[in-house]
Amino acid sequence: MAASPAGEPPLARDTHVDAFLAYLAVEKGLAPNTIDAYSRDVTHFCRYLETQGVTDVTAAGARHVVGFLTRLHERGLSARSQARVLTTLRGFYRFLQREALLPGQNPTALLRMPKTGRRLPQAPSRTQVETLLELPDATTPLGRRNQAMLELLYATGLRVSELVSLQVHQINLEAGFVRVQGKGGRERVVPFGTRAREKLLAYLATVRPVLLKHRTSTYVFVTRSARPMTRQAFWHLLKQYARHGLQDTALYPHALRHAFATHLLEGGADLRAVQTMLGHVDIATTQIYTHLASERLREVHRKYHPRG
Repeated sequence: MAASPAGEPPLARDTHVDAFLAYLAVEKGLAPNTIDAYSRDVTHFCRYLETQGVTDVTAAGARHVVGFLTRLHERGLSARSQARVLTTLRGFYRFLQREALLPGQNPTALLRMPKTGRRLPQAPSRTQVETLLELPDATTPLGRRNQAMLELLYATGLRVSELVSLQVHQINLEAGFVRVQGKGGRERVVPFGTRAREKLLAYLATVRPVLLKHRTSTYVFVTRSARPMTRQAFWHLLKQYARHGLQDTALYPHALRHAFATHLLEGGADLRAVQTMLGHVDIATTQIYTHLASERLREVHRKYHPRG
């Protein structure tokens, strides 16, 4: 059993938790980062249970779940984050029920989600995106790699995790599309335009071989050590660019994904087509971008119409 940080009770991990995480990986096909998030939530709940004298997760009651969420609230966790934690615990206890590992009642069955409201993502404007795409130094190999990454991300709306895990065989330069395996192992094909194709072609032909230095890799975007780029490294790049040219712009890992969807809808794209390209199972997830596009259009109207 792993040791806990100083001042915290022993880590309350058991076979039930490990079985749940294995189920998420093998049967649900969730991404490692998503599984890590589930693991953190359940582990923190187990630690809380130990402070309440409960050493078996199957012995927890609804009062324990409510107490845990209350403690998270007192520590300043947002309603949205609390809802995410409750979703994790619901999934955990439903799994235990299905596997006949829960002798009593599901402690999350009657609990209601905290009210979170509707949060619209902040997407950079077209001008801000254009500025961002010009920030990498195209005179250096790393700058040209970064430029290709940003162009492809904006052209396709990929998740950052999908971008950094992209492999060479997933790209069709002639036809101009990438084949991506997204959440839940669902595959989708996303086209990209001329600008992204030019940057990508130049990177693959002249920059990637320099970075690899006769080493081999199946990944498209690599570092000087021939390793694939990571989400954390990409996020660091975005923060660097924000400091040097876009201080007032909301840049975060999914900023270009949000810009991709919003700018397509602003240009009149079909909502179902955007849903397909983003890889959303539920169109309601995509519809949030129509609200964002409408807000942008209203702002333009207020700013430029003589009677706005």
